[in-house]
Amino acid sequence: MSESTPLSKYETVIGLEVHAQLMTESKIFAPDANKFGSAPNTNISPITLGHPGVLPKLNKKAVEFAIKMGLASGSEITRNQYFDRKNYFYPDLPKGYQITQDKTPICVGGSVMVRLKDGTERPIAFHHIHLEEDAGKSIHADNETDTLLDYNRAGTPLIEMVTDPCIKSAEEAATFMSEIRKLVRYLGICDGNMEEGSLRCDVNISLRLQGSQTFGTKVEIKNMNSMRFIQRAIEYEVERQGKMLDNGETIIQETRMFDPATGQTYGMREKETMNDYRYFPEPDLAPLHISETWLQEIKANLPETPRTLFLKFQDKYGLAEYDASVLTDTRELAEYFEQTCQHTQNYKAVANWISNNIKAQLREDADIKTFSISPERLAQLISLIDQNQISNSLASQKLFPLMMQALELSALEIAQKHGLVQESDTDLLQTWIDAVISENPEKVQEFKKGKKGLIGMFMGELMKKSKGQADPKASNALMMKSLME
Repeated sequence: MSESTPLSKYETVIGLEVHAQLMTESKIFAPDANKFGSAPNTNISPITLGHPGVLPKLNKKAVEFAIKMGLASGSEITRNQYFDRKNYFYPDLPKGYQITQDKTPICVGGSVMVRLKDGTERPIAFHHIHLEEDAGKSIHADNETDTLLDYNRAGTPLIEMVTDPCIKSAEEAATFMSEIRKLVRYLGICDGNMEEGSLRCDVNISLRLQGSQTFGTKVEIKNMNSMRFIQRAIEYEVERQGKMLDNGETIIQETRMFDPATGQTYGMREKETMNDYRYFPEPDLAPLHISETWLQEIKANLPETPRTLFLKFQDKYGLAEYDASVLTDTRELAEYFEQTCQHTQNYKAVANWISNNIKAQLREDADIKTFSISPERLAQLISLIDQNQISNSLASQKLFPLMMQALELSALEIAQKHGLVQESDTDLLQTWIDAVISENPEKVQEFKKGKKGLIGMFMGELMKKSKGQADPKASNALMMKSLME
């Protein structure tokens, strides 16, 4: 790009509308199963299909999940709410309208903190979070002239998290989505599987001249389901809009799609205005009141957030930012770390073993709860190293793999069974050292003449003779003393 690029001449203004499917057993207004991957049109009922005379019934668990998200992000919970009808027609919306919240969203305000690659942090503010139902899915199969419709997804409970237009870059947007995915998984309200569409977002993006207070015309990019695609789409759109403004062209308010193959966005339709939706209160649902008792009950059972644990791991356990970030990547990983720390005070060693050895054994996104070495047994291994009963290298290369197989034995029992416990008895160490010295008379003379670097060779021979059992610290001192005699 030249010096007159959009990045230097214009300010990027981004707002996200993040949709998270809630992990309830049934749909938000119907008893149909809320389950991904079922055969098409099997999780449906007259309510889902919008038959005349049917009445919706609100799923209480969906409301609870929405409140959890609001509390975790510092939102104000709206005590008295009602649902609305948002009118528009698509073939995947059988009723011809969507039940949503317009005037009384369940959560107002709040924010999520993002941390960028350069270490800077800042909050991304929510305008509001509201509850609504998802639409069905239109399928355009290859070599088919007809559109196929699957209504299994229709009625799936959603929260839509609408940010303020405060995001400044593609990196911020992608990082924010990553933090949202982490948070909903911590809360247990959404599985965060973007490839399945259970977490996705619409990107609203506009440009304005640097220093201007007037917003430009926004363009919406629909149904983004990948962090990388979000970043690429925004980067392309910034350049596209910047060139149009430079050329004096008019940007129209429209809905666009992103093509991963080309890395470009393309127009789909002109964006509807709020008036086009003809919102009005849903007459078939009673107003929703959130009692203080229920709200406090939900708050009392709220797990610690990733941000809270990130700060806690640095403050309480003295971890570096990098370690704290790795260990709070998932709720299960953070819990495993804290459970291990109940049995040892070598917190840094716990962090290292989890970040390196254990994560290497886990498949991507695997649940550490299924890992064969319990937190207590990992602490046993760390204690053996701290007490110089086994070297760190032997623990990593031999004891750790053995512990994954012998689940019924303690770390010490396995180390003793396989002869891995370090020998610190000076008489036995001296016997091994004497043997090494007698077998290498020429090297001994070279050492005495000043080639002190040969100590490494002597220690290596000692380890071979002791089969790795010689205590390195005690052995080194004895070896130096014997070579100098």
